[in-house]
Amino acid sequence: MTFGLVYTVYAIAVDPKKGDLRTITPIPIGFMVGKNILAGGAFDGASMNPAVSFGLAVVSWTWNNHWVYWLDPFLSAGIAILR
Repeated sequence: MTFGLVYTVYAIAVDPKKGDLRTITPIPIGFMVGKNILAGGAFDGASMNPAVSFGLAVVSWTWNNHWVYWLDPFLSAGIAILR
């Protein structure tokens, strides 16, 4: 989820080779956020915000595989930047 979002932001808004896309920049980024919400939340209960995952883990006191929510955003953002 993080990789897709960071890659979309870089490809649409940051990449200097794309030219001037300021008028349509929010549309693909919004579609990617919507896709992440629908796919990540509905199918496996994932969230794009590690703080939300941490809050739910504290309330339910369930820490199984919680490290993924902290490691994945950093790894995915790093991979997207290198690409």
